[in-house]
Amino acid sequence: METVPVPEEFVVTTTTPPLSSRLSGVRSSPVRELLALVSNPDVISFAGGLPAPELFDADGLREAYVRALSGTAARRNLQYAATEGDPRLRELVADRLTRRGLPTAPDDLLITTGSQQALTLLTTALLDPGAVVAVEEPSYLAALQSFSLAGAQVAGVAGDADGIDPDAVEEVFRTRRPAVLYLVPNFANPTGRTLSAARRARVAELAAEFGVWVVEDDPYGELRYSGQPVAPLAAHPAAAANTVHLGSFSKIGAPGLRLGWARLPRELRPAVVVAKQAADLQTSTVDQAAAAEYLAVTDLDAHVARVVVAYRERRDAMLAALERELPAGARSSRPDGGMFTWVELPSVADTARLLPAALAAGVAFVPGASFFAGQANSCTLRLSFTTHSPDRTAEGVARLGRVLRQ
Repeated sequence: METVPVPEEFVVTTTTPPLSSRLSGVRSSPVRELLALVSNPDVISFAGGLPAPELFDADGLREAYVRALSGTAARRNLQYAATEGDPRLRELVADRLTRRGLPTAPDDLLITTGSQQALTLLTTALLDPGAVVAVEEPSYLAALQSFSLAGAQVAGVAGDADGIDPDAVEEVFRTRRPAVLYLVPNFANPTGRTLSAARRARVAELAAEFGVWVVEDDPYGELRYSGQPVAPLAAHPAAAANTVHLGSFSKIGAPGLRLGWARLPRELRPAVVVAKQAADLQTSTVDQAAAAEYLAVTDLDAHVARVVVAYRERRDAMLAALERELPAGARSSRPDGGMFTWVELPSVADTARLLPAALAAGVAFVPGASFFAGQANSCTLRLSFTTHSPDRTAEGVARLGRVLRQ
């Protein structure tokens, strides 16, 4: 059939509208990209910080949702609600934080859609474009993404096995004048380090002296397998007016709930509430109600204790396997809790270049360079030990060891 030419005056040229320049410097998450690559069940993935699904209390949570959607409360739990969060849930969370050594009232809390949202809301409330955020180097990747999206400058601060170095913190406070110091003091992501009690006190005092907001991100604090608990940094007297404490149900309950909280100093609460109203009005009413029902009748401490027993065994299996399989000169952290160990290979290695060979061998990890705000150490990698059984963990590390030896 003959094609009839379209007159030039009827030809429409389209131009794609531009995207926001804020995204131009934000790196994609290699963890999320790896999760898409390792859906093959034959691949043993140590990449994502995934809780073990077989340990979820599915029955207890199912019953909690039934109660939340039954009786006279059902329709109320399907309605809009207050931005600050379900009063009953805030009361239960406040009681739990108080028993962990951080005195908390329900009005101190804002319920968020995962603690990741709390971090995003804080960047909105605390950071102007160009502001400086100090972070322990290396640091949680999603936090680096959030700060970058806000247009902030991120200053890495040195640390060691005992966490961030207070002398280095003081130097950064004097020279860079950050608005915020971001820390994961318990079993840090990605290194597994825990900030010592003495260093927490010094950091709290420095932040008060220099007028710096501290964001204490604590998703892993209840997952301790060895050593003695350390009081939250926010519990230090010097931290009362300028420290935000973030928590989550994702690691002690189930990440699919997407429920977290921020414990906020009084002066900061109105600004963060307004930021949340602009973001999503409120966190899911029915999910909050179900979580409150669950906490009211469930011995969560007993559930966490069972999770800790399982994860301790998995941590020990990974550490033992790494001791057998890592090449000479390599080192791995020995975390007292959490989900991760941090591996540093001899200086000739580039873990990003090793990853394709590892995937081909049926094992996945996260190259460490993505966790650095400044000069990256390309000889590092992060391994998560919570997802797989001890036997499967040992097999995965053996596969990794063969790749490293090659």
